[in-house]
Amino acid sequence: MSSGAPRHRVVIVGGGFGGMWAARGLNKQPVDITLIDRRNFHLFQPLLYQVATGALSPANIAAPLRSMFKRQRNCRVLLGEVTAVDGAAKSVTLADGSAVPFDTLVAATGSTHHYFGHHEWEQHAPGLKTIEDATEIRRRVLSAFERAERTTDPVELDRLLTFVVVGGGPTGVEMAGSIRELAIHTIRYDFRAFNPAACKVILVEGQPRVLGGFHETLSRKALEALVKMGIDVRLDCHVTDVQADGVTVKPDGGKAPAYRIDTATVVWAAGVKANPLGKLVAAAAGVEADRAGRVPVNPDCTVGARPDLFVIGDLALQAGADGKPLPGLAPVAMQQGQYVADAIGRRAKGKEPKGPFRYWDKGVMATIGRAKAVAETNGFRFSGHLAWFAWLFIHILYLARFENRILVLFQWFWNFVTRNRAARLITGERADRTGAAPG
Repeated sequence: MSSGAPRHRVVIVGGGFGGMWAARGLNKQPVDITLIDRRNFHLFQPLLYQVATGALSPANIAAPLRSMFKRQRNCRVLLGEVTAVDGAAKSVTLADGSAVPFDTLVAATGSTHHYFGHHEWEQHAPGLKTIEDATEIRRRVLSAFERAERTTDPVELDRLLTFVVVGGGPTGVEMAGSIRELAIHTIRYDFRAFNPAACKVILVEGQPRVLGGFHETLSRKALEALVKMGIDVRLDCHVTDVQADGVTVKPDGGKAPAYRIDTATVVWAAGVKANPLGKLVAAAAGVEADRAGRVPVNPDCTVGARPDLFVIGDLALQAGADGKPLPGLAPVAMQQGQYVADAIGRRAKGKEPKGPFRYWDKGVMATIGRAKAVAETNGFRFSGHLAWFAWLFIHILYLARFENRILVLFQWFWNFVTRNRAARLITGERADRTGAAPG
């Protein structure tokens, strides 16, 4: 940190894509940065599903924040959780009661699971937003196969070998495909009492098609790839209840009678809501967050009449060029982080910020399985091997550190050649002499 006259103090809450790019963008600017996160690492969330199915280890897709910013002298990293925002005093309060003052605040804490008012479902259907979520899903998936090896009841065997993924967006599609590939390729010959390839993976989606944010042509290709892999895709179906031993589904948009799917493993990929920090920032700025907790922001990513409060990433509700809200994607958060860093740096130098934030949509992509993916960029749509290799390249490129890129690249190559998933570890399992993993 510099000595002498106090410099502009920037507090960034959240070490995800938006917060990381904002902090990096302020490197060598005449400001002092405090980056606060309740975790001590940056997580590459798009690859969490591969941790959940044993293809990658948690350390492959995470990087310690202190290590990432150790050479950036104007950036200090604090481990803590913000519990209050005082707009008048211009400070944030951490869970331990300590206060951190700011001249400019950047909120970039992302999103969490959304169960649409049914919080009780979370214990039976974990979402996929954190390392703990991924390892818990991995535990449940692998434990189901282990329990299937010991059961002699055909009804129980069928329940254990039924996996339900709720939500047909990119996370749901990727998760369903990964579970299916785990069963039919990686562990197919690992068991003696049953055939893992006989498992059923059911993808439940409330809309008429999977990957609703993609062009209809790509949605159709993704559906065809899922069905070809043996995944049971149930469209226009809504989950109305989740229990430890099954889920209740209402098809045809609620017009047909509901039915039950007996299963031991449910993965939730149906919805997200903003981190609670959003409502705190909204209240400090005198605005109201939307139903999902997102904060409406101005074209320059500030909130209300407060030029000292910025909100970016999944926490922000901002309209794009077409008037529709920008999607909760990593590229949006990264570009907003860069924009905010430039705006703060220009202010610190006494210059006027540039014009409003404009999102450059580089396209969207999703992978379904081995050499199966769909992608769209600048109106060009493609699928299959080309989309899959593009997906691999982009995800390697966006990993935070060179070390992570090498580790993931080697692991992917090895997985492709051998169809093996080396990180098939059951961790965090409670002691249970019967062999039954808790639901």
